[in-house]
Amino acid sequence: MDIRLEWGSEGVTALGADCAVLVIVDVLSFCTTTDLVLGNGGRVLPVRWRDQRGEKAAKARGAILAGEKRWTLRPSSVTEIPSGTLLALPSPNGATLCDTAATTGAIVLTGCLRNATAVAARAAELANGRPIGVVPAGERWGIDIRTETKTFGPLRPCVEDQLGAGAIVSALDGYGRPSAEARLAAVAAKAIDIAEALTECSSGRELAAAGHANDVRLAAMLDSSGTIPVLRNGILEDS
Repeated sequence: MDIRLEWGSEGVTALGADCAVLVIVDVLSFCTTTDLVLGNGGRVLPVRWRDQRGEKAAKARGAILAGEKRWTLRPSSVTEIPSGTLLALPSPNGATLCDTAATTGAIVLTGCLRNATAVAARAAELANGRPIGVVPAGERWGIDIRTETKTFGPLRPCVEDQLGAGAIVSALDGYGRPSAEARLAAVAAKAIDIAEALTECSSGRELAAAGHANDVRLAAMLDSSGTIPVLRNGILEDS
């Protein structure tokens, strides 16, 4: 298959050996926040979740650690981040998967609903006829960003990443043959009201209940951005 889709860290491992390009999709919220940072002329350094060594290494590279100033993992916190900012962004899903994907030898991009078409076009260009892997991050049961737990529970597939991945696969139409998993995601993205789905899904409801409904709104803005986050030397830059 020319376009493949598998979930989470296991998906990165399964696809990394065969795919020239891996696209990590974490809509709520790592990849959406990354899109907004890059759209303002900044860069993002992904950091594994609860990794103090990784955080120290990021600071040594001149990065500002999310949470130490007003910028956090929340998309709405970075809408006016200054150009030139290097933001170290820890997250249990998207950032952690970027770090894993970097070890596979594939070219790593991140994508979301906001930049789905732009990312798909660049992925096709970089892959140059070789297989492309799309990896919806999903959530992990038992992970709570408000606690210090380092325990990762089993994968929790989620609507927002299925739709983000599907939008990217849909935009790859004509590149080659998609797998059944990829086709299913693409059909879902075309068939549903995305803004409504993000508002009603478990992750969207959780964020709204915590007072972060604007983050969901920002994440649901399909193809509102042309940023193309590519991982180079551990940093996501617009390319």
